[in-house]
Amino acid sequence: MSSEDQRRGANGSERGSGSGSAGEGGTRRDEEAVSRFVERFAAEMTEAGMQRTASRVFAALLSSDDASMTSAELGERLKISPAAVSGAVRYLTQVSMVGRERDPGSRRDRYRLHNQLWYATFAQRDSVLTRWENALRDGVETLGRDTPAGARVAETVEFFEFLQQELLALMDRWKDYQEAKRAEEAGGGG
Repeated sequence: MSSEDQRRGANGSERGSGSGSAGEGGTRRDEEAVSRFVERFAAEMTEAGMQRTASRVFAALLSSDDASMTSAELGERLKISPAAVSGAVRYLTQVSMVGRERDPGSRRDRYRLHNQLWYATFAQRDSVLTRWENALRDGVETLGRDTPAGARVAETVEFFEFLQQELLALMDRWKDYQEAKRAEEAGGGG
């Protein structure tokens, strides 16, 4: 690795002296603290059921100022193999958490978090809930409404119906909140 490469972080940002690096706007960050954050958040996502390496890749992208990195940058930042990066990115792409794009003028792929990531993720979950709800409705009929199993599945259908209504209302409130916040900031109130 050249001295120029050593001065740059895994996401290509200039490193200053010491353990901090300059982020957007010249803000200094402690790269060791950033690494601890990435690993902590990844551990929380893994505990919730996401694949470990995918969690780490996602957290690394989330902590990157421009929310994107190449495979090589991810491998260097997380100290994982290209094959591990590839598998993690494949999973994250399948669940619509990450997109792939080309670096301008290059053959390298760059992996980027989607805009409004959490909104899109929860909106996608809404379609999953609809499919589950439909399958469960069929289950109620198959099991019989008057059986203990049929009653349990019917209650699950009711729960998913309730959850979807609440989720849609919550998503609408989030949009309203974001619009009000942007209007306030544009008006000099922020």
